[in-house]
Amino acid sequence: MHIDLKGKVALVTGAGRGIGREIAVMLASEGVIMVITDVNEAAIEAIRKEFDELGFQGSQYVCDVRDFTRIQEVVESVVQTYGRLDILVNNAGVAGGGPVVDLQEELWDLNMDINLKGTYLMCKAVSPVMKKQKSGRIINAASFAAIIPSYGGAAYAASKAGVRQFTRVLAGELGPWNITVNCYAPGMIPTDMNHFAEKSDEDQERLLDLLTLRRWGSKDQVAHLICFLASDYADYITGTMIDVSGGKLAIQMPQVAYEKSEAISNE
Repeated sequence: MHIDLKGKVALVTGAGRGIGREIAVMLASEGVIMVITDVNEAAIEAIRKEFDELGFQGSQYVCDVRDFTRIQEVVESVVQTYGRLDILVNNAGVAGGGPVVDLQEELWDLNMDINLKGTYLMCKAVSPVMKKQKSGRIINAASFAAIIPSYGGAAYAASKAGVRQFTRVLAGELGPWNITVNCYAPGMIPTDMNHFAEKSDEDQERLLDLLTLRRWGSKDQVAHLICFLASDYADYITGTMIDVSGGKLAIQMPQVAYEKSEAISNE
């Protein structure tokens, strides 16, 4: 089996760094014409330089996913340049939070505006293009927080749970045009946003105890899933969320299996 995405046109939001950047690079390495957006102009310039050096096809735009006028300009430019848009990955997101009693309204709004409304606005802009093509793949970033939230994560969890349900509704609405809509839920993947890898050894051990596969995830493991969902091999998968968390809390105390395994190996 070989995933063939050559010649497809994909747009990935928030792709200037982190998981989004990994997704963009991996798709480009598979022959996808990559359209990258990010709110950070310096990040856009850096990835433009990298793509030029690697000989990847595509273009880059500074774009805030909260600005529908700018989104429409980008989508129109993409269609004019490449004639189509096959794949949308709504990766852009923020993760600020705090206990509800102390949570600032501005921080709540930021989570909702970028994580949830930004996803809605991007989908709203690309859906007519994909409907005209009678094909497309929309892949939205949810989070394990949409399954089980964390203390102090009300704003983030609510926004990502919203993405999960939004994905299901949009899948139902776009099914007649052969457009699939799915979302993915990364778990413990160290990034500049969550700082997992910078925590103390004790805190890292406590977090890893939650995982069935007791190791940090990597950005490329998420990117592999995106490549699959964007491919023809996933053409009968829609309206669902796929958990990429190493089996986080698959059972109540995953660390017990490791304790038992170690005890057996020491016998």
